[in-house]
Amino acid sequence: MNTSNSKSPNFYESVYHVVKKIPKGKVTTYGHIALLLGNPRAARAVGYALNSLKKDRESEIPWQRVINRQGRISFKGDSFRADLQKKILQSEGVFFDLEDDQLDFDKYGWFP
Repeated sequence: MNTSNSKSPNFYESVYHVVKKIPKGKVTTYGHIALLLGNPRAARAVGYALNSLKKDRESEIPWQRVINRQGRISFKGDSFRADLQKKILQSEGVFFDLEDDQLDFDKYGWFP
């Protein structure tokens, strides 16, 4: 299997491995995960990997800790998942500005 293909299962497992490292109370971006994996143009593929998580792995992989580069949740058209992500992040101590629904990367960002 070609591991350079950003849609391969190996890429997805690599995404999950990195996402597991994000500490509680912190977030990072799809693009930063892609950068850490050596494929900075694969931000969308990171999103696909997280979106394809099976229900039984959601508690193992803290998918909620990955947001877009504007500091916002990115579940377009899926308000249930967006609300769920926000609630989980708030329970971990990550809060969004009430005015623009954006968070402060200086306070909550994880960018190793």
